[in-house]
Amino acid sequence: MQIDREISHPAHSLPHHRLKLEYSEVPFDCHGCKEAGIGLRYKCQLCRYELHKACGAAPPTATHPFYKKYTFNFYYQPPDHNLRVCDACGTDILGFVYHCQYRDLDLHPCCVNLPQVLDDGNDVLYLSKNISGPCLHCGGKGSGPGWAYKYQSKSYNLHVSCVKKLLVESWLASYFNVDKNKVRELHTKIPSLSGVSRSNPRAKGDAMKKYLQMAGGAVQLVVSAILGDPTAIIAGVLRGFVSS
Repeated sequence: MQIDREISHPAHSLPHHRLKLEYSEVPFDCHGCKEAGIGLRYKCQLCRYELHKACGAAPPTATHPFYKKYTFNFYYQPPDHNLRVCDACGTDILGFVYHCQYRDLDLHPCCVNLPQVLDDGNDVLYLSKNISGPCLHCGGKGSGPGWAYKYQSKSYNLHVSCVKKLLVESWLASYFNVDKNKVRELHTKIPSLSGVSRSNPRAKGDAMKKYLQMAGGAVQLVVSAILGDPTAIIAGVLRGFVSS
């Protein structure tokens, strides 16, 4: 698959404002889908306009393994201009979106590209829209807000929406609780599940505590997937192999 290192984009059509593919170690706000990003992005060389790689290189149509018979069309704004929610992560659609008119489904561009399988070296996680076991963060069962990553060896899940909340909480804490010299360092850290037992009343007992400690690598991979950063996913997998 060819990746364009420099593009012009219809959503940012000012003269000479080309977008160059580069890697960001700190979080950024995508001007396309209005969601947070990290890693590969398209950035304007003359202003601060930035897009996820998935948003900058979004094809006009897409399909998804969960809905094999249906086609999603790309829009710069929700097609009916009403408040819509991403069926993958449960957050509001505020910009770029893939919409399936037949099923009335909406997905952020990065959510369309969420990997079906993640391997952190200790366990394998499978993306699922049929959720049965409890979420490691909120403890909720059932359909919940959107999709989740299911652990292969345990009957636990990580809601995509919960991981996004952890991410936002981590970044907000870095702004308000540390000095400015440490902000950049903390911005690049993936939130862990330390203290998750306070959010999840089911997380009790030594066995659960031990399992939660092992979940850190998986959370890092899920966050990397949500933010559209395949480089971090690969690095996480490699670290898992080295440490095993």
